[in-house]
Amino acid sequence: MKLITYLRPEYIEIGITARSKDELIERMVEIASKNPNVLDKEKVRTAIVERERIMSTGVGKGFAIPHGKTDAVSDIVLAFGITAEPVDYASMDNEPVRLVLLLVSRDSDVGMRLKLLSRASKVMNSDAARKALLEAKTPEEVLAIFNTEEERIGD
Repeated sequence: MKLITYLRPEYIEIGITARSKDELIERMVEIASKNPNVLDKEKVRTAIVERERIMSTGVGKGFAIPHGKTDAVSDIVLAFGITAEPVDYASMDNEPVRLVLLLVSRDSDVGMRLKLLSRASKVMNSDAARKALLEAKTPEEVLAIFNTEEERIGD
């Protein structure tokens, strides 16, 4: 299963203005809640924030992948954002974040959640992909970059 299976232009935002990690997560939840698979936005927010309290999902190289599991979604939900300016995210490498992929799934979707988290890490491990994403001007460009990288990665 690929990330682009769950991403749509309406779940992608470029130029997010956020002054803090909390503001960035809040905006990402708003973007994700456009997805009809989100049944309860507040429960989604709570799931993301609770997971973030355990350990920062700022994985490094300017990328964060806030994620959570909850019965407040009927299927896997992804949202992607690119910030206008770097945001302090308490990342593992202490670098600020500009690229954010939010993933929410049901408790029962553990295998798929782990597979998608792994794919996201592989895509974002590519310096070329991160650079291209930071230069993307439209959600369609973002999707094309994800598609190219996922083809490169394979199954």
